[in-house]
Amino acid sequence: MQIAQLNVPDDVIDLGIGQPGSDVLPLELLQQASHHALENSPRDILQYGADAGDDYFKNALATFLTGYYGEKVTPESLLTTNGISQVLGMICTLFTKPGDAIIVEEPTYFLALNIFADHDLKIVSVPVDGDGLIVEELESLLKQHNPKFIYTIPTFQNPSGVTLSLERRERLLELAEKYNVLVVADEVYHLLSYTTTPPKPMGCFDSEYVLSLGSFSKILAPGLRLGWVQTSETLRQRLESYGVIASGGGLNPFTSAIVRSALELGLQDRYLTHLKRLYSERSRVLVTALCEDFPNHEVDDVQGGYFIWLKLPGTDTSELLKRAKLNKVAFQAGVKFSGQGNLHNYLRLCFAFYDEGRLREGVKRLVEVIKPWPVACGL
Repeated sequence: MQIAQLNVPDDVIDLGIGQPGSDVLPLELLQQASHHALENSPRDILQYGADAGDDYFKNALATFLTGYYGEKVTPESLLTTNGISQVLGMICTLFTKPGDAIIVEEPTYFLALNIFADHDLKIVSVPVDGDGLIVEELESLLKQHNPKFIYTIPTFQNPSGVTLSLERRERLLELAEKYNVLVVADEVYHLLSYTTTPPKPMGCFDSEYVLSLGSFSKILAPGLRLGWVQTSETLRQRLESYGVIASGGGLNPFTSAIVRSALELGLQDRYLTHLKRLYSERSRVLVTALCEDFPNHEVDDVQGGYFIWLKLPGTDTSELLKRAKLNKVAFQAGVKFSGQGNLHNYLRLCFAFYDEGRLREGVKRLVEVIKPWPVACGL
């Protein structure tokens, strides 16, 4: 009987999986938080929720984010969601109609592309380099396509791992205001920094054009289906007008009560510290294994997030994946991350799902099918 999204055979190492391993998930922590919430919360946590989310939860979340962001986050700027995927669908419903253009990064999160396709949106891509989205190439696209929003993953981007510089963040918001276009910032990896402190989140800039999306999926547990939007009052009220919220009340009131306890008891803080230490070590193991097996090619250290983005010159990684699966290893082929059907010679690896021994074995198996080709890291 299958109870989770993934069902990977034990003899397969799928380095394409972009989620935490079950061994990492904090069952005991959430048992403690659940007990605290049920002992100390009113029965109203079982009611339809307030439209923008439980105020007690948002107060706790605002305090938590303020501490990590180093910027003041107010409860009034927050709206509770069911996570990134759900709120992306909500944004598409409220702010676009079929045939509208949107701008995404190249590469970008492949499952977001699926959501945009469901809404029949025209995908326009802007390239990414080591400093994130190349804003110098953005203005001409804004003039030409008049997009409804720009979708960006500004910090430890999925899949490339790059971070948008402060200067580019500021310029992006200048262009958003000039061309009256929303910036949908998927900031789910912002709190998973290992070797560097990223620029402040997009949601902490003084802008009427930003929808900053956060989630507990990467810092606590995906099955909670709990996240948030940080935005202006005007945009928050627009989101609150969503018919699903009007009909069903605020999103995820019961789960948010449990996570509120995890925040107030300091459990989330301790667990995030643990995750950062664990993922930092796993990323080093994966990078080291790749460098040892490809000694003529340097793979960059991971600064945060989940992923390593590799370039295989002259290789179609979709075809390579077929051979890799025969060797009981897998990855995500680069073309999945392209809004234009490109990036055929790239692949994405994740270090969050497997322990260090399985990561080393996965690289060993992967190298056996990659070895004839040179390898480069990044864009």
